[in-house]
Amino acid sequence: MGIVLNGGTVVTAADVYQADVRIEGERIAALGREIKQPGDQVIKVDGCLIFPGGIDPHTHFDLPAGDITTSDDFYSGTKAALLGGTTTILDYATQFKGESLQTGLENWHKKADGKCFVDYGFHMAITDWNDTIAQEMTTMVHQEGVPSFKLYMAYKNVLQVDDGSLLQALRQAGKCGALVCVHCENGDVVYDLVQKACQEGKTAPRNHPLTRPPEVEAEATSRVITLAQLADAPLYIVHLTCSGALEAVTKAKLQGREVYAETCPQYLLLDDSYYSSEGFNGAKYVISPPLRPAQNQAALWSALQTGILETVATDHCAFNYKGQKELGLEDFSKIPNGAPGVETRMGLLYTYGVQSGKLNLNEFVVLTSTNAAKLFGLFPRKGTIAPGSDADLVVWDPSISSEISVERLHQDVDYTPFEGFKQQGKAIRIFLRGRQVCRDGQLTQELPAGKYLFRNPFLRRKDGKNV
Repeated sequence: MGIVLNGGTVVTAADVYQADVRIEGERIAALGREIKQPGDQVIKVDGCLIFPGGIDPHTHFDLPAGDITTSDDFYSGTKAALLGGTTTILDYATQFKGESLQTGLENWHKKADGKCFVDYGFHMAITDWNDTIAQEMTTMVHQEGVPSFKLYMAYKNVLQVDDGSLLQALRQAGKCGALVCVHCENGDVVYDLVQKACQEGKTAPRNHPLTRPPEVEAEATSRVITLAQLADAPLYIVHLTCSGALEAVTKAKLQGREVYAETCPQYLLLDDSYYSSEGFNGAKYVISPPLRPAQNQAALWSALQTGILETVATDHCAFNYKGQKELGLEDFSKIPNGAPGVETRMGLLYTYGVQSGKLNLNEFVVLTSTNAAKLFGLFPRKGTIAPGSDADLVVWDPSISSEISVERLHQDVDYTPFEGFKQQGKAIRIFLRGRQVCRDGQLTQELPAGKYLFRNPFLRRKDGKNV
């Protein structure tokens, strides 16, 4: 006995066509007409689009930040992700100073086990580098299913690694089948600019973007691309925000280098004017890298359309405005960096990408699902609609209009940076591995059913093209 979605339009990275989708067990069994089998349940989805479940390759759930922790844990965060149309997330497990990678990974497994409403995997963030850690990278890839790592060029004295460590990590990744993800900002320069601003009494949120200008992101992006070339390693740039960084990535791609990059809805739709919001409201937008001047947005949209940017992630890292962001009332540098977005990603990109004509439906699927699956060892199990793939499906009704409001969202945080934004279209049915888990904006099962994903090693482009 299976399930047949009847009357919808299937959308993949390559095609848009009318077909029924038959689900059997956890997998897609068939696509086409007249595919119903005796005993199948038929669900009418006339007028709806059928997308592969969204994949968000950049989240931070249950992440410690000094004396506080992000407001969304894996339970609330993945519930919100699911209701927004995302069926897989990749979260950043973090190895803190003095820990082994295995310890860091085990800590994140404990945080997530039994709490996830979506399927999930981990990147491994490295903050403490040595020869033992280098050896552990191979273990992570081949024994733990973690073929991606993150290193920070920012957050001096906390997360930042030096260029030598970054070069060695890239070299090791190239040897063991891994992809290194990098936060690109010149942390030494940022540290100096922040200290200078505070000494001059410039402590309001509007000073945050001034201490992390586009130049420090562009410089770091160019530098890490050079390091990746020296290491003969592939590279993935996280949350790219500005034209200068984009130029560095574009140049590298034109030279044939294996450089990939993501951006986020906040950089496509918000700008640095939000830091001048009334009172302390600018704190809601304190993220790193910060929001940029609006003129950067056109370049980012163009890069999504042309494939210079491969994915749209969220960098969901939620802190409550009350009680958490307010820790920086007297000093913007003490405002915890991060904002929510895991629930609104699909709707925003459909509304302001597809509906505005900036993206077509295939590009929408590429950016929200397929490329992340290919880059992070999940394709074709995830990221497409094809026989044999997991039946992670989003039935999207393009006729539904709504307005984003914190009161209607399920993220465990007291604000959304997209308050008042219009949304066109909505996920009215969501399937996770063949089970209908959401209908009409409500969960259809109360217990989390997400599974840990053991991911495949990164496939070098010289051996077989990724995306």
